[in-house]
Amino acid sequence: MAEGTETPLPRPISKIKITVRSQYDQLKKTQQYNLEIFRQQPLQEISGAFGDLGTLLPILIAYTNESHAGIDLNSTLMFTGLFNILSGMIFGVPLPVQPMKAIAAVALSRQFNKEEVASAGLFVAAVIGLLTVTGLLTWLNRRIPIPVIKGIQVGVGLSLFSYAGKVLSQSEDYSWEFFDMHNLVVFFAFLGLLASFTFRRAPTALILLFAGILIALPNLLRDPSLLGIGRPHAFVPPFRSFLNEGIAAGLGQIPLTTLNSIIAVSALSADLLPDVPAPTPTSMGFSVTAMNLIGCWFGSMPVCHGSGGLAAQYRFGARSGASVIFLGLIKFVLGLFGGPLAKQVFQEFPKAILGIMIFAAALEIANVGNTLNTTRARDLEEGKNGIATATDGRSKALEPGEELTQEMRSRRWTVMFITAGGILASKNDAIGFIAGMLCHCSYELHDRYVAGRSQREGTIRLSEEEDRASQNEAH
Repeated sequence: MAEGTETPLPRPISKIKITVRSQYDQLKKTQQYNLEIFRQQPLQEISGAFGDLGTLLPILIAYTNESHAGIDLNSTLMFTGLFNILSGMIFGVPLPVQPMKAIAAVALSRQFNKEEVASAGLFVAAVIGLLTVTGLLTWLNRRIPIPVIKGIQVGVGLSLFSYAGKVLSQSEDYSWEFFDMHNLVVFFAFLGLLASFTFRRAPTALILLFAGILIALPNLLRDPSLLGIGRPHAFVPPFRSFLNEGIAAGLGQIPLTTLNSIIAVSALSADLLPDVPAPTPTSMGFSVTAMNLIGCWFGSMPVCHGSGGLAAQYRFGARSGASVIFLGLIKFVLGLFGGPLAKQVFQEFPKAILGIMIFAAALEIANVGNTLNTTRARDLEEGKNGIATATDGRSKALEPGEELTQEMRSRRWTVMFITAGGILASKNDAIGFIAGMLCHCSYELHDRYVAGRSQREGTIRLSEEEDRASQNEAH
C-alpha cells in the first residue's frame, strides 16, 4: 500500500463513527439553542423552571411524611436534579421530571416503604424498556389516532383543574369568608395569572414562588439546623417486593407512562415548540427507563416525563432546555446540602399559590385541544384555499390529501372528548384511551359498512343493466 494513503475503516465501524459524529453535532446545536434562548429571556426561562411545582410538591411532601417515608428526599432531589440537567442538555426542550402518579397513589394509600416504592419503579422501568427496545412504542405512536392523543392531553388538563380545586380546598386556613387570608392569597394569585395573559414575558411562576416562600418564611426560621450533607445509600429491594408491591403499584402506571409520559409528551412538544425537534417516543422511552433504573436503587422517587409538566413550564415562560437545567442545579444542590431545609419549604409552601400554579398548568394543556382540526395537528396540513387536509392514513375514513368535511371535524371532536371524558370520569388514562379507541373504531366500522353496502348495490345495478342490455340484443 502506498505511503500517505489512509486505510479505509470497516463498514460497521465507519457507520458507528458517522452516527457518533452526527449525535455530537446535534448535541452541540442543542446547547447553542439553550444558551441563545437563555440569553434572550433569562427571567422567563427561570420562571418556567418552577412552573411544574404544582405537580411535584404535593406528592413529594406526602412521600416524605415522617410516619411512612417512602423515598429518600436527598436522593430524590439529587437524582431528579441530575435527570433535569441531562434531559435539558440532550433534548433542548423544557421536559419535566415528574413523580409517577399511579405508583404514588398506591404507595401512599398502602404506606409503602422505600424498598416497595423502588420495586414498583424498577418494574415499570423494565416494562417500558422492553416496549422501547422491541419498537412497540414507535408502532403505537404511528397507530394511535391524533384525536385520541389530543383527548389524553385534554383529559389530563381537566383532571388537573379538579386537582387544583382539591389542593385549594385542603388548606388548613380554608374558609368560605372572602376576606380570609387564604382566599385573599388565592384571589391575588389568580389576578396575577390573568395578568400573565397580557404580559407574556412577566416571570409569573418566579413571582408566585417568591411570594410563597415569603409567606412560609416565619415557619422556616424556627429550626436553625436545616443544613447538612446528603449521602445517598444504595440498597437492593427484596424479591418478594417485586412480586407483590412492585407489580401491584406498577401495573396501573404502565399505560399512564406510555400514553401521557411518552406518546403525549412527544406530540405536545411538537405542538408547543414546532421550531424545535420534538423528542421521539423511542427517546422518551429510553429516558424513562434510564432514570428509574439508576435512581430507584438509591431510594429516589420513581419518575417520568409528563405532558402536564411540559405545558406548565411552557405556560410560565420556558422555551428551551435551559430552564430545566437551571431547576436541576437547584435541586441537586438542595439534595446535597439542604435536604431538611427543602423538606421544610415543601411542607410550609402555601397551598393557595400551589393550587393556582396547578390551575395554570391545566389551562395550558387543555388548550391543546383547540388545534385538533387545524394544520397544527400532526395528521393535517394546509391544502387548497387554506382548508386542512390529511397527511397520513391513520383514519381509513380520511385518505391522505382529502379535505376535512364538517362531519369529519365533528367526529374528531367526539373522539377527543370521549377520550378526555373517560379519563376524567374514571381517573384512569387507560380507560379513557380504550373509550376513545372504541369510538374511533366504531366510526371506521360504520364507514366500512356503508362502503360495502354501496359497493354491493352498485354491483347489483350493474348486473341488472347488463341483463337488460342482453335482453335488448336478443329482441
